[in-house]
Amino acid sequence: MDFRGKKYERGSNWSDPEVVELLQLWADESVQMELESCLRNQHVFNRIAEVLREKGIHRTGDQCREKIKKMKLEYRRIKDNSKAPRGGRTWKFYEVMDRVLTSRPALAYSSLSGSMMAQQVLQGSMVEGYHHQFASSALPFGHSQHPELMEIKCEEVNSDEHCLTPEPPPSMSYQQGSPEEHEMERAFLERAQNDSPISRVEVPIETSVSPSGFSEPNMANSSRIQNVVPRPGFSALHRLRKKRKGQRVRDPLDDLLLKTLTSQRAMEERFLQMEERRFQRDLDVEERRMQLEQRRFELEREHEFRMFNVFAQMLSILKQSHSGSSSSIAVPRGLDFSQALSEIAGMGGGGGDLQEMRARPLGERRVDLHGFCNPSDFQRSPYLSARGNIANIFRGSTEEGYKAYHADKYDEDKNPNGIINFGTSENKLCFDLMSKRLTQTDMNLMEPPLLQYPDWKGHMFLREEVARFLTYYCKAPAPLKAENVIVLNGCGSLFSALATVLCDPGEAVLIATPFYGGITQSVFLYGNVKLVYAYLDSKITGTSTRPFQLTVEKLEKALQDARAEGVTVRALILLNPQNPLGDIYSLSELRDYLEFAKRHELHVIVDEIYMLSVFDESATFHSVLGMDRLPDPQRTHVMWGISKDFAVSGIRFGTLYTENQDVANAVASLCYFHGVCGPVQHKVAQLLRDRDWINQVYLRANHARLKAAHTYVTDELKTLGVPFLNRNAGFFVWIDFRKYLKTGTFEEELLLWRRFLDNKVLLSCGKAFECSEPGWFRIIFADKTHRLQLGMQRIRKVLEEREQEILAEEKEQPCQSDQDGKADSTDEVIFVSRHQEPASAGSSNLGDLIGLLQQQMRSSDWLQKNTAEQFAQEKPEIYDVFTKLVGKQ
Repeated sequence: MDFRGKKYERGSNWSDPEVVELLQLWADESVQMELESCLRNQHVFNRIAEVLREKGIHRTGDQCREKIKKMKLEYRRIKDNSKAPRGGRTWKFYEVMDRVLTSRPALAYSSLSGSMMAQQVLQGSMVEGYHHQFASSALPFGHSQHPELMEIKCEEVNSDEHCLTPEPPPSMSYQQGSPEEHEMERAFLERAQNDSPISRVEVPIETSVSPSGFSEPNMANSSRIQNVVPRPGFSALHRLRKKRKGQRVRDPLDDLLLKTLTSQRAMEERFLQMEERRFQRDLDVEERRMQLEQRRFELEREHEFRMFNVFAQMLSILKQSHSGSSSSIAVPRGLDFSQALSEIAGMGGGGGDLQEMRARPLGERRVDLHGFCNPSDFQRSPYLSARGNIANIFRGSTEEGYKAYHADKYDEDKNPNGIINFGTSENKLCFDLMSKRLTQTDMNLMEPPLLQYPDWKGHMFLREEVARFLTYYCKAPAPLKAENVIVLNGCGSLFSALATVLCDPGEAVLIATPFYGGITQSVFLYGNVKLVYAYLDSKITGTSTRPFQLTVEKLEKALQDARAEGVTVRALILLNPQNPLGDIYSLSELRDYLEFAKRHELHVIVDEIYMLSVFDESATFHSVLGMDRLPDPQRTHVMWGISKDFAVSGIRFGTLYTENQDVANAVASLCYFHGVCGPVQHKVAQLLRDRDWINQVYLRANHARLKAAHTYVTDELKTLGVPFLNRNAGFFVWIDFRKYLKTGTFEEELLLWRRFLDNKVLLSCGKAFECSEPGWFRIIFADKTHRLQLGMQRIRKVLEEREQEILAEEKEQPCQSDQDGKADSTDEVIFVSRHQEPASAGSSNLGDLIGLLQQQMRSSDWLQKNTAEQFAQEKPEIYDVFTKLVGKQ
């Protein structure tokens, strides 16, 4: 039985071989006699269906009965109307049906109690043969018909139609007669049985029962009924039936009913297909969830093992120091703490490159300026000057991924296989809010002053609005002055202008790495000003409390190294919040940096372009303009723009606030090349003036969307076991892919970057930010959910392939795999912003191990999950050793 129900049975299609098998069973003489001898023939067709199923044809009794009925109706239509089927073809089963229906055995009807004398006909060898065959062959029917009935030929005819019948038979629709007609028909039958002298004449009549319970005589034998001796009233009954037949043929509802049933079946089959696909999708999702759970469980177990390993090492140190005569605590020689701490810190194989980079002279370090390749790889153009050739080198190296993205940009409808851009720091989450606000009526103003040359510092109405805006959001202790505000077309132009007016060609600006690489191009192309790097490390050393922390000691060292090489440093650049790390400097840190600059008479350029993009309430942003007293206000210059905080990077607008009027006037002279058009200045002023919309609508929505996108990306990274810096500001996450680099070099980092690009996802590698450790990447998460999901799937694919390649290489070189010192990406040391990394391997002592243990305890809930009692039950032998060791201390 079809699992979808009986509603599908009548519409089942039969192939020619199936019809041949059905006719062979139905045409059997014993079957025909049994069909003639009973009014309810469903059990006969059920047995026919059983025989067909044994032959591999899965049909029900209802389907067999309906197929025979349709074929009999088709035969009757051809025979009674004396016309061939549509298209002039001959019905392939007509001769078989004609032989069976015209040679049907007659049944004698007796007037006694009106019952048929079927027993007299069924007696004899035919019935005995039927029962004998049923018993011997274990089949419901025996094939005792004539040999010519078994040879059913289904020849192909010259027609384009391949259906069994040329058109749906009109007898599919049955019309019940009126009560008067039924009463008249019963009266005719009673008179024929009781009063007619031909009541005992053998009349061949076949009665078929439809699935709905409606019975009608077999119309195929109507000609035979007319040849019998006339009975009183039979002609009138025949006329009634001919009248019904005409009504059935002319009924226009038959086609409509057939189409309705066909459409219903198609819709239900479509529904079943959709249900099957949904069920399969649910299975895939559940399997994926189980895989993620298994991966998370493995990560937890690995982290627990590392914590226990550190704890055991600390106990070993305590034991040896207690038994030794010296009061100082020394590291046991038998323990390789350097390797253990290196793996926990995740330093990997990049240490050699870092030391080599720092050992080179500063001039050599600045040759490869923020590029993926060496300038010597480029040929000098005869059409360009020396500076033009350098600018060409910048363009060729830094814009490779950006140009590839614009040539094959992802579009959900037009180009779903295009490149997804996770490398450009843009906020793509609030286009709806900004487009609605910027198209309101108060934004559309076109007055003559807006179409004329403005004050090169900017229209006064805009500068006043900027001063009020910064006073409010920077929490300035006193109102800021409009005359100290300068407007340019973007913060990149501000970097270029400040470097030009603060430094002479060949001089330098101090900056901590990693940093936004576009600053290198901004300060160098026009002013020929170079950068001096204060390298930040992922490990915690000295007074550091977090990875990549900027300290005054690191600034002092970088400054002294530059001066030792004869480089003049004129300024210090601070990014707050920091790009790409996402760090937010505290007030004490800011004051330390400014005091350091004052001691060395350095200008301080503070870029606060992500000021309003701190999306977590637990993090607090402190602006330099919000400090009560600046150590050196004449050398402190603050930058801000709308491209990041208001998600309009296409509107080039940046503003500088400085109390030094000499600097302001010098920068203003360059505004002629970097000015902002009047209509844009009006729109920006209107935007900054609408404080209620900014606070109540935009910032709330922007922070909520940024937080949700950041949570999604970081959860995916945790699932992959990839370390990252978890910060609460900006649009980016600083990711550690060092474990996917076999040798830990910048060449391998570039290869991994290109592999991401080949898989249609654009990231920014650490070399673009002058990171000292190969393997770090920046990912932008301020994007729509569907692009984040697709991009993370592509990243996952690349990482899994790379991991398999590294495992295969390690199997081929087992001796070298233990000495590679790769980063352990499963380490959660930098999953949380408050995590601390251990001290360097060279200073491994008890204090370092205690600090490491504290850091691991803060970053894990292992102690809550694993109590002492549980540990004693699960691992009693280890617990006994631990108890004895503690008892000796």
